[in-house]
Amino acid sequence: MHKKTNSFHQSNRRTFLKNSGLVLLGSSLASPLAASASTFASQRSVIKVGLIGCGGRGTGAAAQAMKADPNVELTAMGDVFPDRLDESYASLEKINPKQLKVDKAKRFIGFDAYQKVIDSGVDVVLLTAPPGFRPLHLEAAVNANKHIFCEKPVAVDAPGVRKVIELSKKAKEKNLSLVSGFCFRYDNSNRAVFTKVLDGSVGDIKAVTTFRNGGEAWYFPRESDWTDMTYQMRNWYYYNWLSGDFIVEQAVHSLDMMSWAMGDVMPIKAIGTGGRQVRVDPKYGNIYDHFAVEFEYANGAKGYHFTRQQAGTTNRNSVDVMGTTGSALVNIGSQYEITGQSPWKYTGPRNNMYQTQHDELFASIRNGKPINDGDFMSNSTLLAIWGRMVGYTGQLITYEDALNSPKTLGPDVASYTWDLKIDMPPIAVPGVTKIS
Repeated sequence: MHKKTNSFHQSNRRTFLKNSGLVLLGSSLASPLAASASTFASQRSVIKVGLIGCGGRGTGAAAQAMKADPNVELTAMGDVFPDRLDESYASLEKINPKQLKVDKAKRFIGFDAYQKVIDSGVDVVLLTAPPGFRPLHLEAAVNANKHIFCEKPVAVDAPGVRKVIELSKKAKEKNLSLVSGFCFRYDNSNRAVFTKVLDGSVGDIKAVTTFRNGGEAWYFPRESDWTDMTYQMRNWYYYNWLSGDFIVEQAVHSLDMMSWAMGDVMPIKAIGTGGRQVRVDPKYGNIYDHFAVEFEYANGAKGYHFTRQQAGTTNRNSVDVMGTTGSALVNIGSQYEITGQSPWKYTGPRNNMYQTQHDELFASIRNGKPINDGDFMSNSTLLAIWGRMVGYTGQLITYEDALNSPKTLGPDVASYTWDLKIDMPPIAVPGVTKIS
């Protein structure tokens, strides 16, 4: 989508970046010597798709991929758990049996299943395993010249983000399509309202406030034959080495919309807090249940993010953009409005943003005009990781410190096994936990 800039960017986005000394993460021009990836000019050519991570989101992504193009076939699937793969296959068989072409030899199980899917002869991979594995899987897919749908977030720590930045550049150089799971960027209503914001309809942006408040998530009780690794993988959401904490795994959508409104320029510093008021049982691993973060931009504008996951509390999913001549009010699913000097309401058609992601991905593959979401998917993931860092520590953290943090959350191993011992770090305590 074409986006004009407003006066927040001091006449244009590049001027703001130059004057502030900031850059968009991973921003670069495609190499003039870029190697051409496979294209499918003929509408009759079959595009083969592999699914890596067969949970609910992965199953949905596979169904949407098949619906996006009549000559897409799902030909390979991979997961660490046989039951997850079997359940996914059964669901897809009910949804779209004609385009489901995964024979038993291409249903891969284990921690190396991702590589087997990639090596199976597919053209496109859907990366929907837990986020802790995302940089590893993305690296294998880019190196193998595959077009990619990559769920959000794209990493759980700063070293992972830095790797993804480089992989996104590499994908661009190879003319590979890389579509991210930041689905709100593919929603008609959001595209319309954020275009207005970036065109200057609210004047100079002074503040953006985002809320992502909801209830509890799922949980699987431990079974007698599960190892510690099995238990954590089944309940990956509650372990920050796998999920990044819920601000990174879920609330990152809100931070992505905040970043969108600000032209994807990164803040310069952040401060905040967070904790566990309700998630006090050990079954909740080491993640929090609330965060509150303030980001500050080079021109003094502020971005505020509030999120919680606590049963019995009021839900809210909103973005408010406050400018010098008006405000943009976004309540997801119900309100897309600008008030002030240039009042406006979105009255156009609604769309299934998840489907649109895949429609545009496969259209880009057909026409040989690749999409690359690498810049904003890296920006937004870092914002969420940064928010977790200030929540965990209670300290003011700069952009440079967040981006360059050496802290990794996952185990430093050459390969994963079910007997791998995962030493869960203690639950973070603001004012006690160190930045790195």
